Amino acid sequence: MAKRSKAGGGAGRKSSAPEAMIISKSRVKAAATKCNVGSEFYGALEGAVRDLIARAEGRALGNKRKTLRAADV
Repeated sequence: MAKRSKAGGGAGRKSSAPEAMIISKSRVKAAATKCNVGSEFYGALEGAVRDLIARAEGRALGNKRKTLRAADV
């Protein structure tokens, strides 16, 4: 019987697939109780969240910390 190779190509390799979304579409839709959510909203929200995290990381590192705090937001 032939040995199966692992899916994903091995440790340490970058995947060409896009990163997983941080936000949950179903939770966003559930949180918007008075409006429908357009499909383009999810991508815009994802970008805003990633930008917010990047800015918070920059602030924390600028303050010589490796922990994100609420004040970094």
